Amino acid sequence: MPVNQEAPPEFLTVDEAAALLRVNRKTLYESIRLGQVPGVVRIGKALRIHHAALVESPAGKGRDSALWSRR
Repeated sequence: MPVNQEAPPEFLTVDEAAALLRVNRKTLYESIRLGQVPGVVRIGKALRIHHAALVESPAGKGRDSALWSRR
C-alpha cells in the first residue's frame, strides 16, 4: 500500500525556511538582506523563498555568512 506523502510547498515563508535550515529566523532575515539566500521573492511586504532554490543551493557558496558558515 503506497504511503500518501504531500509534496513540499513550492514557496516557503521565512519561518518555514528557517526551520528547514535549522537557523534562527533573524539569521535568515539578515542573510536575505545581504543577498546570500537564493530564490527570495517579495510579494508586497511578505517574503517567500523558493523551496527548490533553497535546498539545491550549495552551502558555503560565496562569502562567509552567518547562515552558511558555522564557526
